[in-house]
Amino acid sequence: MVEAELVVDAKGLRCPLPIIKAKKGVESVAVGQVVEVQCTDPGSVADFRAWSQSTGHELIDQREEDGVYTFWLRRHH
Repeated sequence: MVEAELVVDAKGLRCPLPIIKAKKGVESVAVGQVVEVQCTDPGSVADFRAWSQSTGHELIDQREEDGVYTFWLRRHH
């Protein structure tokens, strides 16, 4: 499991709100630090993959357990 400096709870929110909360979280940590985002929107899997590619922030890992999708993002700039 990846150690995160910040955990963002976006459970119960639908697209695009998990991405918006993740963006704010990533912008609040230092370059190189990791943000863990937890959400329940199944569409978030594709959303976070696309968002990390378009922003340059690294999607380190992702998991789904009991309907909760967790993403670990490393800030790159």
